[in-house]
Parts: sequence; structure tokens; C-alpha cells
Amino acid sequence: MKPTFSLCLLLAALYTVAQCYQRPRYRSKQDDAKGTHYPGHSSQWEGAYPVKNKTFVKLVFSNTDFAFSFYKLVASEAMDQNIFFSPISISASFAMLALGAKSVTLTQILEGLAFNLKKTQELEIHDNFCQLLHMLNRSDSEFQLSLGNALFIEETLKPVQKFLDDVKHFYESEVFSSDFNNSVGAENQINSYIEEKTNGKIVKLVENLDPLTAMVLVNYVFFRAHWEKPFSTLYTKQEDFFVDQKTSVKVDMMYRKGHYRNYFDEELSCWLVQISYKGGVAALFVLPDEGKMKQVEDALLKKTVSKWEKFLQDRKIHLHIPKFSISGTYDVKKIVKQMGMTDLFTDQADLSGITEEPGLKVSKVIHKAVLNVHENGTEATGVTVKEVTWRSGDFPRPPRVRFNRPFLLLILDKFTHAVLFIGKIVNPQKND
Repeated sequence: MKPTFSLCLLLAALYTVAQCYQRPRYRSKQDDAKGTHYPGHSSQWEGAYPVKNKTFVKLVFSNTDFAFSFYKLVASEAMDQNIFFSPISISASFAMLALGAKSVTLTQILEGLAFNLKKTQELEIHDNFCQLLHMLNRSDSEFQLSLGNALFIEETLKPVQKFLDDVKHFYESEVFSSDFNNSVGAENQINSYIEEKTNGKIVKLVENLDPLTAMVLVNYVFFRAHWEKPFSTLYTKQEDFFVDQKTSVKVDMMYRKGHYRNYFDEELSCWLVQISYKGGVAALFVLPDEGKMKQVEDALLKKTVSKWEKFLQDRKIHLHIPKFSISGTYDVKKIVKQMGMTDLFTDQADLSGITEEPGLKVSKVIHKAVLNVHENGTEATGVTVKEVTWRSGDFPRPPRVRFNRPFLLLILDKFTHAVLFIGKIVNPQKND
């Protein structure tokens, strides 16, 4: 029997933590020493890219195109469900897989990732992914973003050395030997690795491994950050969240009055509020007017986000955001097949760059991401927040933006301009 290639992509876990600190802090001491700049207040799409390299810019743009295309395919089949995933994680995983692909299979992967192969060389793609991952993997005491890969290869299989060298060089992937004939042992090995890399947020992701599995590819992303302007638990109150015209649920609604970059898009009928984390990452909350969600989703494109960023202005608002924890699990295989990656999952797959054994194909793609939004980290219990007070002469009256109906969420890295996560919160009380 031909061996199968089980590709498991772990895209998890976003664990956002808002701590009670007064002053924004975007750079670590190490960054200051190196002269590294993380633009704390700059627009997500403004200013110079971190690399004066047109191919790096093209990589970011292609990743964004892929992110929104993937979202729209997920949303088309999950009309009334929460959505949450990490597009950059998916892109990195399939780009790494491309190192072992050849002929039509290779072309389908890279074009499926939204790359124009007439304008971008394959080596440039891997070089720039290498640089992107290096820039994303940064942390200090108040911020952590780590994204990585691992390969678990059947111990009887002989991988091509060039493939092993390339995945290590471009994607810093760890490689482990596994006995897939002992499927339970292999599952425990992989799940333990995943649990460790996601700080215990994802457990027992891989189950029911086929004993004929040849390789498992794991990709993980872990994000933990503190709000630049934390919410006070003193102002969190139970309020109604209107899932649809007939359904409402009770949620813990956080509240804060202060300066946020915001904008109301008249054309698309939606509010935009950008909430910054310490460390150069921002959450862009998008609140469509009632009945306008589909209109806003259809407009999710690079140019739309660029327009939003252009018009966002730092203004005072009354902000109401629900506390929520959601996770998303997806059949990535089914989705990317609709994006043109078809041969990869059939006997037509050419993965001879991974191993010279014939019949290698992708049989499984696992994707899971987790999101947790709240006022404080657990360490900050009991810490008070100094609130900004309003001056009586402030005019016009600040608008009140209440996220009490379905909304979208983009987590954006200001330094690399990458879209780290995309979500839609339809029901904050429903998790996966």
C-alpha cells in the first residue's frame, strides 16, 4: 500500500492579556540596545516597510490576499458561527511544504498562496518568509509572539537531505523521528510538543493517526500581549449581545473612555476601532451596522484595510467591548482545495523533494486557533487603573461605540505589516 503523508497544521493559540499599566511600552531593553524600531503609534500600512525590498512587500501583500480569500471561503460555510484562525500560520506551513514539492504540485501551492510566479521567484518567497518569521518571533516581559514549525517523520523513511536543510534554514523547523506504527505513542509525542509550544492552550489536537502516516507537519503560533490602555474590571457589567434579530445573550461588557484610533466608514456602514497592544501589535475591531455584515465581509481586501488605516483618527470615544473566549477548528484541506491546491491531496501529488519514496501525499490538515479577550492578566488581579477624565469643554461629544452585535477582528503586526489573526464574533458565549 502507498504511504500517506499526514500534514497537521496547528495554528494556535492567541491568548491576549490586558494588564493594568498606565504607560504604553513598545520596545524591550534589548530592542533599544539594538536600535530596533517597533512603531507603537504608526499606521499599520503607513511608513517604510522593515525591509527595503520589493519582494518582501509582495510577500506581505500576497499573505494578505491569501488571508482574506481564506476568510471568505470559511465565512461562506459558517454564516452564523464564530470564526478565528491565523492566516500567517497557514501561509508559512504551506510555503514550507512547497520546499518538498515539484512540478504542478509546487505551482499549485505557491499560486494558492496568492503569489504571482511570473513576478516572484520561488527562492525569494522562502527568503522573505525566513525574514518575516525572524521578525515576528520577538518577546519581552509584556509581549510574546512566537511562530514555528516542526516535522515528525516516520522513522523508516529517508528524507532528502536538501529538504531537511532547507526547512531548517528558511523556516527554523525542528525535525523529529516518529514511529507511526505505534499511533498512540506518535500522537502523544506530537500532542506533548504542541501543548508545550502553545503554553498549554492546545491539548490533544492530534487524534486517530493512521498507522500508514509518513509525516506530520505541525505549525504553531502563540500570541500573548497586554493592552496599551487596559480596561478596569470596575466598569465591566452584564449587558445584552444581539446575536441576531431574534436572539440575545448576556455578556460581560468591558467599558473604557479614552483616545482610540477610530473611523466610521459611511460607504460600508461600519465602525472601525483600533486598540493597541504593547509591543507593536494592534487589534482592529470592525462593527458593521445591523444587516451590513455580508457587505463588509465582501469588501475585505488589501485596499479596504489600507483605506481604513488612512482614515483612522485618534479621537475620544466611549468604547464597549465584550469579554469572550473563542476557538476555531477548520478543515484546511477542504478550503485550500478550493484555492487551487488540488494535486497535493491525490495520487497526482509530486512531493519527491521530501522523500524519494513514491506515493507521498497530504492526507490531513489540522487547524486550530484560540482567542481570549479580557481586561486583565491573572497576575493583575486587584491592580487599579487610572482613568482618563473628560474636560467639560471637550466638543463635539465623543461617540459611543458599543460592540453588542456581530463584529470582525483583525490582529495586525505593525512592524512587519502582517495579518496575524482574523476573527468574526457572532456569539461571544459560544466557544467552537
